[in-house]
Amino acid sequence: MRVALCQLNPVVGDLEGNADAIVAALREAEAAGCDLAVFGELAITGYPPEDLLLKPRFVRDNRAALERVAAATAACAAVVGFVDADRDLYNAAAVCGGGRVHGVYRKRELPNYGVFDERRYFAAGRGAPALYRIAGVRVGVSVCEDAWRPDGPVAQQGAGGAELIVNLNASPYHAGRLADRERMLATRAADAHCALVYVNQVGGQDELVFDGASLVFDATGTLVARAPQFEEDVVVVDLEVRPVFRKRLLDPRGREPADDLPVVTVSEQPVPHDERDRAPCAEPLRVLDEVYEALVLGTRDYVRKNGFAEAVIGLSGGIDSALVAAIAADALGPDKVHGVLMPSRYSSEHSVDDAKALAAELGIDARVVPIEPAHAALLEMLEPEFSGLAPDTTEENLQSRIRGVVLMALSNKFGWLVLTTGNKSESAVGYSTLYGDTAGGFAVIKDVPKTLVYELCRQRNRRAGRAVIPEAILDKPPSAELRPDQLDSDALPAYDVLDAILEGYVERDLTAGELVEAGFDPELVARIVRLVDVAEYKRRQSPPGVRVTPKAFGKDRRMPITNRYRG
Repeated sequence: MRVALCQLNPVVGDLEGNADAIVAALREAEAAGCDLAVFGELAITGYPPEDLLLKPRFVRDNRAALERVAAATAACAAVVGFVDADRDLYNAAAVCGGGRVHGVYRKRELPNYGVFDERRYFAAGRGAPALYRIAGVRVGVSVCEDAWRPDGPVAQQGAGGAELIVNLNASPYHAGRLADRERMLATRAADAHCALVYVNQVGGQDELVFDGASLVFDATGTLVARAPQFEEDVVVVDLEVRPVFRKRLLDPRGREPADDLPVVTVSEQPVPHDERDRAPCAEPLRVLDEVYEALVLGTRDYVRKNGFAEAVIGLSGGIDSALVAAIAADALGPDKVHGVLMPSRYSSEHSVDDAKALAAELGIDARVVPIEPAHAALLEMLEPEFSGLAPDTTEENLQSRIRGVVLMALSNKFGWLVLTTGNKSESAVGYSTLYGDTAGGFAVIKDVPKTLVYELCRQRNRRAGRAVIPEAILDKPPSAELRPDQLDSDALPAYDVLDAILEGYVERDLTAGELVEAGFDPELVARIVRLVDVAEYKRRQSPPGVRVTPKAFGKDRRMPITNRYRG
């Protein structure tokens, strides 16, 4: 059986554009002699459509787009994700062929954890699912989470007579996710004694990134094909589907009696086709490259899908803005990125020089807008109010807020999207200025801990074979440069210690007491936990950013702002 894994990058809400992309991929599959083309979860609407699903007109228009896709099918069948409507809404997959919809599968397992809210919108499918005879092969259909339960729909369809199961996905990326998926899917295929085709969407959607990496396993759980990560592709696979009933019969674990599932015939004979080489099996990226590519794709799609063409970044000469500038240049092209140096009375000469060297290495536009005139004017204006009071973070934050005003002014004037440069470690403890360095449209490294920022910069240089990010930036101690001789270490512990505490408190949901039991200093834990909790109001007002860890600030972690629990 020849199957096309149609790994596309849909845009949420662009029903017409998504349908056009599906039809174009279907044409490519037909030209390659495919029997079946498989698309991602909710490919018609894009994933996740969120509260668009509360608009009845949107749901009707999604069905009309599906009908247009179905009408475009011929000998090559297609399984396409869409929103089905009856008394309720369903996350569904339509089986199309010969110009019409032959049947609909409704997702059974609705995730309602982490970034997922499917029970807010959808009802779970019920009843025995049908199988579909495509090119003479009995094919089962499932959607994303349906494959994660060992006793779920995949097992039911295998026991009911399926020879191949397709699984439509919109599975968000975080570091290490691909290995988790591969282990789970190999087990499902082997347990069901079925070949398994897993198709994942690709692309950025707000803070989520979908990494593609669609997969095919044979009935023994052996990997047959893997599509590339972070790229659109139509991967054509020749899958040998052999009778599997004897294998099921001889399974030493035994089996529960199961009735055959109903079978809907779509096509009896394979589509004639020429021989082709073995299906590609793209090598997975190494973790640092994987995270970097996720940041690039998430940034590119957020900028372009929201109608921007160019971006502007405040360049401080520090490590964070250097990484954001490199990602932006790779995502949009150097000619679409503008770096703005905004030195103050406290900016060191080497920081200005480092920022200029970075811009030259990346090939991005660099301009200098000194903030001293505005800083002096504001201090003079506020002097009567501050008379007799010692300088503190108020005066420091004025500088950051002036820089935010400058960047937003350039954004308004030229239509550039402001990319902020704060990392996860700083955001966690509130080491940022509200309406200052948090002001912007997209927070590229919002979910990247400071220690990982350094690793990504070094990896970017290794990939380039030269110091694209100058060594001077990598070597100097981090500083906000908002007062004389300021260092991050004046206010925070070493970042390797801080990030370890944050990983436990934020991502693993450990309490302060449990962190102390794990060996961290009690006073330090108490201080960091308090900083994380009281900074919640700042994070709520910050722009979205790319999710690359298992638990990011935003959809993943929804803590109350007003909160006195410390554990």
